[in-house]
Formats: sequence, C-alpha cells, structure tokens
Amino acid sequence: MINKNYDLLGEQLAESGLEMSIVIGAGAIIGAATSVIGGIFGSSQADKQNREARKAQDKAEKAAQEAADATNEYNKRSFEVDKQNYANTRAFERETLIKRWQYQTEQQDFGYLAAVKQYGKSVENTNDRLVYNSIAAMQAYESEQEALNSILTEDTFSRQGMLVDQLQNEGRAALGQAGNSRTKALQSNIAALGRNAAIMDASLSSSVEQSQRNMQQIGLQRYAADLQANASMMIQPTKGPSTPLPIQAPERIFIEPMEILPQAIQPARQQSTFAPILSGFISGAGQIAGGIQSTYQSPIPQIGQQSRAVAAGWPGNQNY
Repeated sequence: MINKNYDLLGEQLAESGLEMSIVIGAGAIIGAATSVIGGIFGSSQADKQNREARKAQDKAEKAAQEAADATNEYNKRSFEVDKQNYANTRAFERETLIKRWQYQTEQQDFGYLAAVKQYGKSVENTNDRLVYNSIAAMQAYESEQEALNSILTEDTFSRQGMLVDQLQNEGRAALGQAGNSRTKALQSNIAALGRNAAIMDASLSSSVEQSQRNMQQIGLQRYAADLQANASMMIQPTKGPSTPLPIQAPERIFIEPMEILPQAIQPARQQSTFAPILSGFISGAGQIAGGIQSTYQSPIPQIGQQSRAVAAGWPGNQNY
C-alpha cells in the first residue's frame, strides 16, 4: 500500500545529504498583509476619487448643458420678440402711411373743391361785371341818344321859329314898302333865312357827328371794361393727379440665432484602481521573499569543513 504522506523528495534529499527548510518570519507575513491591505485600500480610495471626479464632471456637464439651454431659450425668445416688435413697427408704419395718404388725398380734394368754388364765384362776378358794363353802355347810349334827340328837337323848333319870323318879316315888308324897296326887303329876309338855315344845318350835322363819336366811345369803353372783367376771372381749375399709394420698404430678413453648444468640460481624471492592488501584492511578495529563512546544507564541503565531510564519507574527499 502506498503512503500518500510519504515524501519521496525529502527522502532522496536526506539520502543524498541535501537538507533545506523554509521558515517565513511573522513580521514578513504581517508586512505583506499590510501591503496587500494598503493596496486594496488604495484601490478603494482611487475608485472613490474616480466616482467623485465623474460626479463632478457630470455636475459640470449638467450645469454647462443648463447654461447652454438657458442661453438658447433666451436667444430664441429674444429672436421671437425682435420679430414681433418688427411686425408691430411695420404695421404701425403702414397704418401711418395709409393715414397720411388719406389725409393728403382729402387735402387735395378739398383744395380742388375750394378752387372750383372760387372759380364759380369768379365766373359769377365776371358775369355780373359784364352785365353791369352792358347796362352802363345802354344807359350811356340812351343818354347820348336823348342828347341828340334834344338837339334835333331844338333844331326843329328853331327852324320853325325862324320860318315864322321870316313870314312876319315878309308881311311887314310887303305892307310898309312898295316897288324895289319891298323886293329888296324880301330878298334880304330870304337871304337871312338861308344863312340861318345853313348855320343850323352845320350845327346839327356837327352835333350828330359828335353824338356818333360819343356812341363809339361808349362802345370802346364797354369793350375795355369787358376785357378787364374777363381778364380778372380765374382760370378754370383742373384736378391734379391722384396721390400715389404709399409704398413700404422691403421686409427685413431674419436669421434664426445659432444654437449654442454646452461648454466643453474636461474629462474627469481617472486613477487606476488596479495599480494600488498590484503594487500592494508586489510589495507584499517582496516582504515575504525578504522574510524567508532557509537552511541548506550543500553536499560540497566548504573550507574548514573537510573533516566533517570525510567523516560523513563524502566521496569527493577521497584521494585518488
């Protein structure tokens, strides 16, 4: 039966004279354990610092995102307000232009109607003036005609009186004288009558010619007065062109604000959580290695130990 606890290597070493015993000191074990635990604690601290760094990074990224969102919301709202203010201003400007255009149109119509009224009044005044000139001329004609008629009537009466006087003179001459004296008297009366008739004819003709000249002067005066009346009459007004419709400037083109991206946040600096553990294990292994005490007897005798080897029957010490 094979003994499982049989140490064949140890037996062979014992037979060959090789002996080795490994002894690890308690301090080395404690130091190694401390190093390993320190490595684990360092890894835990690194992991905690990494989580805090990631949390700070997440917080900074969230704050940057909120700031960007707030800025974008403000820019969007400001953009909408600018467009609304522009629309309100443009509507007010259009309303003002339309009111101004209506006022100018009303003023133009009012001015035209006032000019038409003035022209109508001017035409009425001119017609009244022409009627007055016509009446005045007619009155002047009538006065001149009456004056001429008076001259003609007076001339007629004068001629009749002259004939009566001639007849009376002829009668007196026929009664008071005889013969040649009466004939001479009659001839003298006839000659006087002829002279007087010629004077009266000349005077009447002169009066008629003067009356005709007066009539012509009256006509010229009326013509001049009519010309003056017509010249003072206003020119018939004409309506001017309509006031053009108001035109607004082209509409403004708006560009939407560019979206602002969040501020770039530097990635959190991560520490290795494996390095402290590895360093602890390496340090612990070094301490364990440094704390191992081994007893080893070499089959080769050292100087000063030859007698012991000989006594042990070491074949290498035999003399050949």
